[in-house]
Order: sequence, then C-alpha cells, then structure tokens
Amino acid sequence: MEWPVIKPKHKLQFNFLKGNDLITVPNFFTSFESKEFVKVAESLGFVHQGSLGPTKGEAYRDNDRISVNDPDLADMIWESGLNKLFQDIKIRGKVAVGLNPNIRFYRYKVGQRFGRHIDESNDLGDGKHTHYTLLIYLSGSPQSKGKNVKSLGDTDPLVGGETVFYGSRNSVVAEVAPAEGMALVHIHGSKCMLHEARNVTKGVKYVFRSDVVFA
Repeated sequence: MEWPVIKPKHKLQFNFLKGNDLITVPNFFTSFESKEFVKVAESLGFVHQGSLGPTKGEAYRDNDRISVNDPDLADMIWESGLNKLFQDIKIRGKVAVGLNPNIRFYRYKVGQRFGRHIDESNDLGDGKHTHYTLLIYLSGSPQSKGKNVKSLGDTDPLVGGETVFYGSRNSVVAEVAPAEGMALVHIHGSKCMLHEARNVTKGVKYVFRSDVVFA
C-alpha cells in the first residue's frame, strides 16, 4: 500500500478543550494528505460494521471500516508532530512512545452514526498500553477556505458527524465538528468521557483512527 508521505509539521497548534483529556490539532494533515488517505482507503474497500444495539448492551454503531497493521505508517504519523504534544504527558509514571500500529479507517455515509460509548484501553504486551484515542478527520469543513467555499472537484460538503463528549448528568463537555485534516485526541480507558459520533446528514465523513501507546 502506498500511503501519502506525511512530512513533519513544525508549527502545530494544540487546543486543550479539557486539560490534557481532550485536545484538537487543526491542520495536522494537509488537504492533499487527507484526500490521498481517502483514495487509498477506498481502494482497499470498506466493510460495514454494526452492533446489536443498546438492548444487547452494545452501543449503537452503523459505519464502514477498514483495519490495517502498519508500524511504519504509525511511526511516520507519530514523528510528524504528535510526539511533541505528548512529550510532557505522563500516565502513572509512563510516557508516550508512539501510535498503535493497528490503523483503522472509518466511513460514515448519510444516516450513519456511532452512539454514546467509551473507548477501552488495550494491553499491547511488553508493558505497553493505549491511553488515548487519536482521530484524524479526513473530510469536513475546508481548513484554508471558508466553510461554504468549494473548489473544482470537491464532493458535497460534510454536514453533521460531530463528535460530542459528555460529562456528569449528560452535560455536553465539547462538540467537535469535523474539519478536514484536524486531529482530535482524547483520553480513554478508566477516564474516558462518554462520547458519540452524531448522524451524518450530508456528504461522507472519513476518519483515520489509532491510539497513543504508553510504556
């Protein structure tokens, strides 16, 4: 698979929405990088992913998914700037060492969503555990143009698909609208906030997903 080459980003902006628990990074991928990932993902072919639903103890889920194991891709993205975000973040004395090589791509078409849920921490062996979820939106509002401006060849703009985080008594902590190339990082495991991916009402939402590994 020929992934786009992600060049190091030297002027990243880190927005701390809830301390170190919820962070956004605008323009982490360029528009070109985002679109190239979408092309490769589409060429691999998505598989529908659902669930039995809340009545069976599972969060409602309706989206399409691809999973690949690629340590080199994980390292390239980590070294392009995410490592700087985590250089001062420790969890129980452990430090971030990279991304989970299990890379997932999600696709949400009109009407698809992911209900309220939490993300579990994963034990990767050798003392390594995941403690943060990494989402990178590959579609959404353009980063360098007005939200309603389209360039030749653009598909319908994405409407809906916000990632919403909840606190106590179902209060909304943050509502993050997809923006092409923006990374969203949030703590998971025992401290994970309840969150959901809202219904897409127009366009297609593409997401790159991995996890931050600590050791």
